[in-house]
Amino acid sequence: MPSYKLTYFDFDGGRGEPVRIAFHAAGIDFEDHRVSFPQFGEMRASLRFNALPVLEIDGTVVTQSNAISRYIGEMGDLYPADELQALYCDEVMDAFEDLSHHIVRTFGLEGEELRAAREKLADGWLLVFLRGLDDLLARGGGEYFADNRLTVADLKAFVHTRWLTSGSLDHIPTDLVQRVAPSLVEHQKRIEGDPVVVAYYASRS
Repeated sequence: MPSYKLTYFDFDGGRGEPVRIAFHAAGIDFEDHRVSFPQFGEMRASLRFNALPVLEIDGTVVTQSNAISRYIGEMGDLYPADELQALYCDEVMDAFEDLSHHIVRTFGLEGEELRAAREKLADGWLLVFLRGLDDLLARGGGEYFADNRLTVADLKAFVHTRWLTSGSLDHIPTDLVQRVAPSLVEHQKRIEGDPVVVAYYASRS
């Protein structure tokens, strides 16, 4: 069995969280290496693409969160074998990744500049992506995004929806998702209560 080391920020969210849950679901031991933001600042220049997460497989470094999620998801039966359903799964993960890029562009802003950027985001790209993702959930049947079961796409959606509704993003209304795409909030609650996800967080407590 290869050795796995996942390096990501020390919080329960973001691009690394779906990978952590998938590892746990697959029953694969891994080193959950969590770093602080100051530590990331010190190591950033040494990272490929200057970004996290990073997965080391027997010392070989792999990047890109969606690629890592697919890899672990396949081992944990959280990624569709059917090619069309796999495409649906990938579409959802890539859409959330695109959405993240829009949000991350507002990081580092302060005061009125931050307020203006976040309000523009809430009235613009967030609406586009929430409505689009609502359509993708409906296409999947309303409960899951692909394959009529839990996949890594659902894990990524759960983590991101929880983030958008948490209040941690200043000037993004916590009820925005509920108003624009209530099915995503229901989906978040469904995945949060899934035995796979419950077991992961129970292992963390």
